[in-house]
Amino acid sequence: MKQYSAKDIFNVALIGHSASGKTTLADAILFSCEKVDRIGKNLDATTVMDFDAEEKKRKVSLSTSVYQFEKDNKKINLIDTPGLFDFAGGVSEGLTAADSAIIVLSGKSGLAVGAELTYDLAQSAGVPCAFFVGKFDSARAKFDVVLNQLKNKYGAAVCPLVVPVTQGEEVVAFADLIRKKAYRFDGIKAVEVEMPHTDEIETLRGEMIEAAASSDEELMEKYFDGQELSEQEILRGISQGMVSGGLCPVFSGINQTGAGVPLMLDIYLKIAPSAADKKTYVKDGEGKKELGCDESGPAAAVVFKTIADPFIGKLSYLKVVSGKISADMKMINSRTGSEVKLGKLLWLKGGKQEDASTVAAGDIVSVAKLSGSITSDTLHISGNTVEVCCVTFPAPCLSMAVTPKNKGDDEKISAGLARLVEEDPTLKYHINHETHQLIINGLGEQHLDVVASKLKNKFGTEVILSPAKVAYRETIKKPVKVQGHHKKQSGGHGQFGDVWIEFEPSDCEDMIFEEKVFGGAVPKNFFPAVEKGLRDSIKKGVLAGYPVVGLKATLVDGSYHPVDSSEMSFKMAAAVAYKEGIPKANPVLLEPIGTLKVIVPDEMMGDVIGDINKRRGRMLGMNPVGGRMQEVLAEVPMSEMSDFSTAMRSISQGRATFTFDFERYEEAPDIVTQKVIESAKKEE
Repeated sequence: MKQYSAKDIFNVALIGHSASGKTTLADAILFSCEKVDRIGKNLDATTVMDFDAEEKKRKVSLSTSVYQFEKDNKKINLIDTPGLFDFAGGVSEGLTAADSAIIVLSGKSGLAVGAELTYDLAQSAGVPCAFFVGKFDSARAKFDVVLNQLKNKYGAAVCPLVVPVTQGEEVVAFADLIRKKAYRFDGIKAVEVEMPHTDEIETLRGEMIEAAASSDEELMEKYFDGQELSEQEILRGISQGMVSGGLCPVFSGINQTGAGVPLMLDIYLKIAPSAADKKTYVKDGEGKKELGCDESGPAAAVVFKTIADPFIGKLSYLKVVSGKISADMKMINSRTGSEVKLGKLLWLKGGKQEDASTVAAGDIVSVAKLSGSITSDTLHISGNTVEVCCVTFPAPCLSMAVTPKNKGDDEKISAGLARLVEEDPTLKYHINHETHQLIINGLGEQHLDVVASKLKNKFGTEVILSPAKVAYRETIKKPVKVQGHHKKQSGGHGQFGDVWIEFEPSDCEDMIFEEKVFGGAVPKNFFPAVEKGLRDSIKKGVLAGYPVVGLKATLVDGSYHPVDSSEMSFKMAAAVAYKEGIPKANPVLLEPIGTLKVIVPDEMMGDVIGDINKRRGRMLGMNPVGGRMQEVLAEVPMSEMSDFSTAMRSISQGRATFTFDFERYEEAPDIVTQKVIESAKKEE
């Protein structure tokens, strides 16, 4: 594959709701360009883009894939992204590398939530969009319904270019509104037929011409003068509108047969922005600035995807944003400041690769065994420090505990997770030293289930996922004074320690230790031992074994033996006093409370508030955030939040986002305390 200049490279991402037909459309595009010999099916696990073992098993896209090919002296880097919300990180990867995006819609289900969310993400990333409405091999697919949904949502930006021609309920052809021609498709082979002159077609063409003219002053004057716009003028106007982000062209076709797809691709390559049109922003010592896509400039590239596999090794996907890179070239990782050496360069063909030598600005390539680099890292040459501003990845919102199925697999699990985190910025993990659990954080149940499956199939270790334990605390509510007496005689020197300690509640989270001993009842050199005994004891409370906080302990009296007393004796005596006194001091369980912030559409706010109330949440307020969205503020016990992300996805259809941060500890209700105590007894 030869190297193209940036103006002839088109990095196109396919985005949208799950099951809308993105991966099938990718196959149809490749088939129409004779790059594959058939259009695969998701249900048969035969699509080109879904090549990962997990994708074949689950019959759905789970990660971003790239296929690079040539057509009409242009290079297309086709980027297929997942549609499931649990794998939204793949959309961020794809948009980081894309110059434009095609939002794939089903003619049956219309403008789904996933399409709206990916449109918003593309807009915020400055990536121009078009729409492809497919699945017109079904009688339930209605183009006019979907087009009206798009117009109601996005207004004058919607610009129909290729529309279906129907006879009764059946789509028999596709009309090219620019050239005023219609084509019937036998698979991907187009046969020109008579262009229908219906009122609907004429209206849609009028809307298209007006949209094209609105993007160019010269064309607008010609339009208002009543002059006819030529085909080239229409293409120029639409292209300018799309590059600026003001227009969203609309195409139609049949994903599974490829009907209409060659027509869409032919027009798309004439109006879509090329790599040379992409505005890439970087941060350097002087702040944020635009970086031109210049192959003669200093070399710089961004890692937009990573594959970490124990068998094939690490594979990093790069978008070259400036200059040229080549195999064995030395570059600097802007995140670490370390020098990295590029290994073998590979063109991407779905799950296959071809050797590449030199790759210039605007193009995409993969690099084998790129050490010390992860997704979103910027590589640059020495003396030109820059960092590419990447698309933001969604933050993890679901936490689960990971337990090895087989003893002794802890190291294998940690090593496997470390590799998986390299390739997935939406996955995090850490060890909770209080609950002694390994916790993984992801975007949803299916996301974490795939992680568990990869640990088994790629790294040879099986794990069990379970809700993460809550780190409760214990404290006391009334003061007590108790004696701690430790005496042991077993021949030779014995052990003797005797203390009187006052325990009382305190506002300080850490234990406060004081001594008010008079007359040398307890020698000063044993005070540290008493304190050590108490600090060891408060690590485990008397109710359910959780750490004790908010405690003040005052050593007020005691006695000692000149021979048998020792530091160990007084440490043990302090532990006895703790065990005797805390149960008498009205111990209570404290539960962690967090601050919840939910961004949700106006019409769904009532259901969200209802769900928060069911979780024992306390509402703090609501704030409008624009765009018919509200911010709901509340305080909710952490123990009630384990399935909140799943509930929000169900209630809001994926539109809601939230953050949840620990705030403080509060006394738990009796019913919660009893459940926690019973659970602790079962574990023991």
